This record gives sequence, C-alpha cells and structure tokens, in this order.
Amino acid sequence: MDATAVRFLREALAATDWVARTGEFGRALRATRSPGGLLLIGTPAEEPWHLTAHLGDEARLSGLDQLAPTLLRWAPPADAPAHLRIGLDRLAAATRGETLLIVAERQAPVPLLERVQDARRTGATILALDGGDPDLESLAHDALCVPALGGPLSFDGAQHLISMAAAELPHRPSLRERLARLADRVTGPRTID
Repeated sequence: MDATAVRFLREALAATDWVARTGEFGRALRATRSPGGLLLIGTPAEEPWHLTAHLGDEARLSGLDQLAPTLLRWAPPADAPAHLRIGLDRLAAATRGETLLIVAERQAPVPLLERVQDARRTGATILALDGGDPDLESLAHDALCVPALGGPLSFDGAQHLISMAAAELPHRPSLRERLARLADRVTGPRTID
C-alpha cells in the first residue's frame, strides 16, 4: 500500500474514530527518545516484518531516526545480516527511554507476556497492537486493539495508518491562523448575520 492508498484509507475512515486512534498511537511511537530505541516484536509464529519495513521507510523519509525500528526475533538465523540477528537478549536489555511495540494479531504466548512484563519493570514504555488480547493489553501503557471480525479496519490497514501517523509532523498554525485566533480572543468571535 503506497502513501496515496493510505490517504484514501484515512478518507474512507474519516467518519470513524480509527484515524484519531491510529494517529495517537503513531505519536506514542514517535515519543521514543533515541535511534534504535524502538523495539518491535511479534509472536514466535508471526514476526512484524510489515510494520518494521514501513516504520523504517517513514524514519528515512521524515528524518526521524528514533522511528527506525529494531526488529527482535525469537530465533534469528546465525547467518542472517546483523540487523536481522537481534534476538530476545535485546528485549531483556530494554531500559527506560526505549519503547517496546508488541505486534500480535492473535493471542500472545505466555513467554512473550513474561518478557514484556520484565521490560515494563525496567522502565521501557510498552505499546501493543493486537487483535483483542486482554493479557497483553493489561501490560501495555497504550494498546490499540483491531478486532479480526466486524470492523472497518484490517490489522494490515492499521499498521499502515500507524506508520504514516508516526512520521507526520503536528500541524503548526500559520501566522494568519494565529492572528485570527488572537483577534477572536481580543474582539470576540465574528458573527455572520
């Protein structure tokens, strides 16, 4: 899905609260303090390759190095490139100022929940993108649940909206907008007869 398709998805979901919710979640990812401090992990059966790639692209295009994710893998192959060999030891070393994003469309296994709980104890910020896992959500500082059935947004679509929102700069009012607000405060809002 390219940027135009994501914008179209946003427009299609404008009447729902999904755009705001994914926007807030994306901004929470952006709060990561340092490059390499955004850690992504999935379940042993499903690694979050898709979201990792999109966040990496958004980090590069926006110049926001803190969005460049570190993919944590359950069983990284020894012959994989260095950036694809990062295992669970890195999760155990998570500290304050780092953000751990768990991407689990299905139920998170107990070993993952235990490791997440340990990372939370050491001060890492825990975010969860899930399909409705109350155990995972109870450990997260912020969670976005995307139900598998009956919703207007797919799990894949949510990942696209989140990655785009993470890289967006907040709207800064123009000089004209700021002057108009100042005038409204001083004279009161304009009335139209």
